Amino acid sequence: MEPRRVLLVEDDTRLAAHTAEYLQDHDFRVEIAADGELGLARALSGEHDVVLLDLMLPRLDGLAVCKALRQRSAVPVLMLSARSEEIDRILGLELGADDYLAKPFSPRELVARIRAVLRRGLSAGAGNPAGNQPGIRRCGPLLIDRERHRVSVEGETCELTAYQFDLLWLLAGAPDQVLAREQIHQRLRALRGEPAGEFDPAVDRSIDVHLSKVRAALTAAHPAGAGLIRTLRGVGYMLVAADTKGQEP
Repeated sequence: MEPRRVLLVEDDTRLAAHTAEYLQDHDFRVEIAADGELGLARALSGEHDVVLLDLMLPRLDGLAVCKALRQRSAVPVLMLSARSEEIDRILGLELGADDYLAKPFSPRELVARIRAVLRRGLSAGAGNPAGNQPGIRRCGPLLIDRERHRVSVEGETCELTAYQFDLLWLLAGAPDQVLAREQIHQRLRALRGEPAGEFDPAVDRSIDVHLSKVRAALTAAHPAGAGLIRTLRGVGYMLVAADTKGQEP
């Protein structure tokens, strides 16, 4: 199997070199970018399977890189930072990072986290060349093209409003993972470039209504769209990447 391609965005040259050497010894092919602007440009090239993104970077910090990257690419992102405060982890995850690892970290744990992120990406189709195209997310029969604002189920077009599109895009970024309504609310605000806001019952109901319409639109587009969005009562919502036959609608 061809080595997995890793983009390491890290301005600490010594740490970057040691990390790259360890990853290369474990069958990864590593490219290093020493600042945020270069890291973003390289991450958008579609040439990598996963991005390791430091939080504190010159020219463009890791949070800004992650936000800009998520608007155009589904490549898995593992954020690395010496800042281990909860707010930093939350911001990173809300902006679209797939995982967060605090420095100093064990190289063995880093490898394990990378492999876990890659496995999740494969389940959503992000591990193949088509899935790594900027702004493309695949989940079973579902294809979402953010750049063209198109959604299709088994090739059949599904019409959604801009808000509904963003909801579906957000769920497709975490396939087979349950997202609580408050998580959806906060991540959606980050995705749309809005400041974090307090969660309230009115928003809770709005999310329910819009996701109900998304579910109906997916089902109307093609029978394979039925059951893609699963409701876990009292918990939240999940976009199911695997076979949904027999699951709760």
